[in-house]
Amino acid sequence: MERLRIAFINAAHDGADTRRNFRRELDADLVEFDATGGHLPDTLDFDGVVVSGSRSSVYWDEEWIPPTKEWVREAVDAGLPCLGVCWGHQLLADVLGGEVRDMDEYEIGYREVEQSGDSRLFEGVGERFTAFTTHSDEVAELPPGAEEIAANDYSNHGFRKGHAFGVQFHPEYDAETAETVTKGKDLVDERLQEVLDGITEENYRAACEAKLVFENFCDYVREVRDLDAESGSDAVSA
Repeated sequence: MERLRIAFINAAHDGADTRRNFRRELDADLVEFDATGGHLPDTLDFDGVVVSGSRSSVYWDEEWIPPTKEWVREAVDAGLPCLGVCWGHQLLADVLGGEVRDMDEYEIGYREVEQSGDSRLFEGVGERFTAFTTHSDEVAELPPGAEEIAANDYSNHGFRKGHAFGVQFHPEYDAETAETVTKGKDLVDERLQEVLDGITEENYRAACEAKLVFENFCDYVREVRDLDAESGSDAVSA
């Protein structure tokens, strides 16, 4: 079976950890593009698209964000399966007509997320699952026609619309990344230590269940690719 070719839009300003995590978790050939450096694909010749997290907000006035939105919009319109994680989740929501807003608070640490819809992205994942979260923006309004597939007491944590899937949590994180990211946050000492104390082997193992979203996404991309090749149809169940 021909290996998947996926455009990996790396929106992390210091992308080394992001690169390591996504390359470990995705069973595909990732063609990486440094979005913050203005490096975007000049073609849509990919089987799918993955958009990473970022320390920026999708509504900030940074010169790299509008062209990134435009390319992702073109990919969605072309019918390419897309997966957005954290900032990528918010970017997809924005591109598809949803609304992203500041929560006026910060969710961070290993927390419980609950499935709120029926999506193959979560096949094999429990109705309630543990995941590492770190965000102060939220998808406050879903895009028109989108279905919520995950949420918790802070915000929406997952949606899908057509071939586009977004998750707010970070299924790709290893414990090292969780610790590094946490130490870089401007939190009061007590809360910072509380989050760091929660980065344990037990919590990391529990969060590994959520990594199935990558396997499920790749399976979906293969089905779309193979069906397109056979019949020109994109009618694959999401």
